[in-house]
Amino acid sequence: MSEKFDATVIGGGPGGYVCAIRLAQLGLKTACIESRDTLGGTCLNIGCIPSKSLLSLSENYHKIKNLDKIGIEVSSVKLNLEKMMKSKEKSVSNLTKGIEFLFKKNKISHLKGTGSFKSKNKLSVVDKNNKETIIETKYIIICTGSESISLPEVKFDEKKIVSSTGALSLSSVPKKMIVVGGGYIGLELGSVWSRLGSELHIIEFLDHITPGLDKEISKEFMKILKKQGLNFHLNTKVESISKLKDKLIVKTSNNEGKTNEISSDVVLISIGRKPYTKNLNLDKVGVQIDEKERVKVNNKFQTNIPNIYAIGDVIEGPMLAHKAEEEGIAVAELIAGQSGHVNYDCIPSVIYTHPEVASIGKTEEQLKKNNQKYKIGKFSFLANSRAKAIDETEGFVKILADDKTDKVLGVHIIGPHAGEMIAEMSIAMEFGASSEDIARTCHAHPTFSEAIKEAALSVDKRTIHS
Repeated sequence: MSEKFDATVIGGGPGGYVCAIRLAQLGLKTACIESRDTLGGTCLNIGCIPSKSLLSLSENYHKIKNLDKIGIEVSSVKLNLEKMMKSKEKSVSNLTKGIEFLFKKNKISHLKGTGSFKSKNKLSVVDKNNKETIIETKYIIICTGSESISLPEVKFDEKKIVSSTGALSLSSVPKKMIVVGGGYIGLELGSVWSRLGSELHIIEFLDHITPGLDKEISKEFMKILKKQGLNFHLNTKVESISKLKDKLIVKTSNNEGKTNEISSDVVLISIGRKPYTKNLNLDKVGVQIDEKERVKVNNKFQTNIPNIYAIGDVIEGPMLAHKAEEEGIAVAELIAGQSGHVNYDCIPSVIYTHPEVASIGKTEEQLKKNNQKYKIGKFSFLANSRAKAIDETEGFVKILADDKTDKVLGVHIIGPHAGEMIAEMSIAMEFGASSEDIARTCHAHPTFSEAIKEAALSVDKRTIHS
């Protein structure tokens, strides 16, 4: 006899485990199928969490090496990479165990194995010993996430040619490292190894880094990263990667047709991710996917099969853990007959380099494309008291507001603690705030967030401190 459930979630990542918890809270008998031994998906196991751990650890190492500039003299600083990696792994372990506890607390059945469709109401779960279990379920939610994309004819070995997964677990600091792709994952992981001593080269096909980011922020970001010692090769395409003894040779061409060869110890390929929908047997039940292998859904996250839903990286939209979480909660509430909803205009994004970069809403380029008239307010951290006091003055806050209504349309921050500061603007935009609302809200002094208030004042050309 196969076990029966009200709802089954395929994938235990941020979207999946959050969805499973909410379903259980709403009274549905819930199962979650996960192929890894641990819950948390890419984000907790080989993505967001370990990368943030290494970013913090490498930043501390870099800061300590330079403390003498501010009057703190340290006799010697030594990198113990093995210990650093163990610290990263401890952070991951603690969080994945925490999700296991939440599953037990909410009485969710954690099914370890690979899930696939037998029919629209039956799923197969095959564990690592190749034992198959069949379960019956009323509702199914697909949230199997995404995987790294490589270059044509180039395979990851996760030692010399690495994806983000391999870049999180290198056994030694490469003397020279090439990052293919100037997006946020490549810049974050590249920053880690640059701080630890690698000579870093970033190859980007476009004429700017961080595609999709507000162009003014992107330019400032690259200028700051250059000062940190990162080398950029823009308008450049990777033609091939070959091995020569213990080195990798990366052959490139620029938009003028000139070719070049760069040798490297490690190459990180970070050109994007694609939905992980293979081996699900979607064709068996007739679930439709688009040309990018994304599952097609309606505005209630339903596929063309009404009892089958999909969320997160496998559907259209930004591949962000918190976007998947919001969708997970929304779909659980919709299944339970409530009014789940996600406001895609208020999904923040953060790049956890130093300084951090955070944004929400529209960029200038998007507003121009939509022929929407807008006002701009900007304020530099160079004029912020807290930033000056701790000598972290790089970057600025930029607010875009509707020319007539003054409603905040987009906010872009590059500077200290930008990832935390953007939350204020997420709430403000969710409630339809105007720039004047922000400007008239009291902010504590001295704080970095005062730069947001001043940028809001700047929208109407009435900044106080610049």
